[in-house]
Amino acid sequence: MHKPGEIRVLALGIVKNGERVFLSQGYDPGKQQTFYRAMGGGVDFGETSREALQREFYEEIQAEITNIRYLDCNESLFTYNDKPGHEILFVYECDFVDPKFYQIDTLDFKEGKRKKTALWVECDRFKTGELKLVPEQFLNYL
Repeated sequence: MHKPGEIRVLALGIVKNGERVFLSQGYDPGKQQTFYRAMGGGVDFGETSREALQREFYEEIQAEITNIRYLDCNESLFTYNDKPGHEILFVYECDFVDPKFYQIDTLDFKEGKRKKTALWVECDRFKTGELKLVPEQFLNYL
C-alpha cells in the first residue's frame, strides 16, 4: 500500500473484447461495497507509465500486452476503507498477446499479500449502474 497523504501515480490498462472489459475486482470494507478497476499498478521511479503497465500485467497475471495506446491522464480523489486517497492515472487501451486470456472467465492472482480476482465483465453492467466501476470517469472508455 502507500503512505497516508501520498499521491500515487498509476498506469492502468483497459482490455476490451467486444462488449466485455477485463477488470480487477475489489472490495471496500468501509463502504461494504464491491467495485471494479482496470488492471495495472504503480509507476516506479525511473520507469515510464507504459513500462509500468507492461510490468504490472506481467507481475500480476503473467500476461504480455500489445497494441498499447495512450488514452488519457486522470486525477482521482476518493475514499477507500474510510481513508482518503489521491491518484494520478495514466490510462491506456491494450490487448493481450496470448489469446488464452480472452477465453477465461475469471483469474485469481496476488497483488502483494492480497488475493484478487480479474474477470471479464459486460460493459452494460456498469452503464446501467448494476456494478460500480472506479474511478467513475472510466465509464467514458467503455
